[in-house]
Amino acid sequence: MLSFIIPAHNEAASIAGCIEAIQRSVTPLGKPYEIIVVNDASTDETAIIAEKHGAKVISVTHRHIAATRNSGGHAAQGEILFFIDADTWINSRYLQSALDALEKRAAGGGGVPAFDKPLPFWFYLGYPIFWLGVHLLKQPGGSSLYCTRAAFIATGGFNETYYAAEDALFVSALKKQGRFVLAGTVLTSGRKARTYSLWYFIRTLFTVGIRGPKGLKSRQDLDIWYDSKRE
Repeated sequence: MLSFIIPAHNEAASIAGCIEAIQRSVTPLGKPYEIIVVNDASTDETAIIAEKHGAKVISVTHRHIAATRNSGGHAAQGEILFFIDADTWINSRYLQSALDALEKRAAGGGGVPAFDKPLPFWFYLGYPIFWLGVHLLKQPGGSSLYCTRAAFIATGGFNETYYAAEDALFVSALKKQGRFVLAGTVLTSGRKARTYSLWYFIRTLFTVGIRGPKGLKSRQDLDIWYDSKRE
């Protein structure tokens, strides 16, 4: 069985599209699967919409992305786990490539995010650097990650000491369990680039950088990741 785990906080506008993209991608494979939406303290209709679209909903009140992902991972029944952000849309090519990699004994991998438009001009200038870094470091971010259940258990899941960068730490831990394979491209929302200014991004990264790893161990100054503001 394949388990698709979607952490979600106030994602009523995006959750249906995310679930439908998973369904379109996996149905032709004829494999059993489940979709688990981990509804983390939403105040909108995220849970209602997810259930209407056939997902199993688990309600938590973590407001902590690592803990929310782990709740879904521990509840999943599948031997292969996909962690998909609620504003991300996977495709059949990515899914098949991921399964092929796992068949060849990879421990896990991820999808390289492409971002929906429109996007501000500064984003187009920075994206080539981002793309190069993802491929050189094999650090795709958290929009779409996959692994075997055995690898998830062996790593201890996402590090709940951190409120951000938990995806990068999880990827590093997966690499110690075996090969990590970038399985293609997934489409994810560019809403953060549309919602926050370049100056806000620079100021946040500078503030977090000055504080070092300690700055990632609380939600202070991490509004880019935890603010409920939507477009």
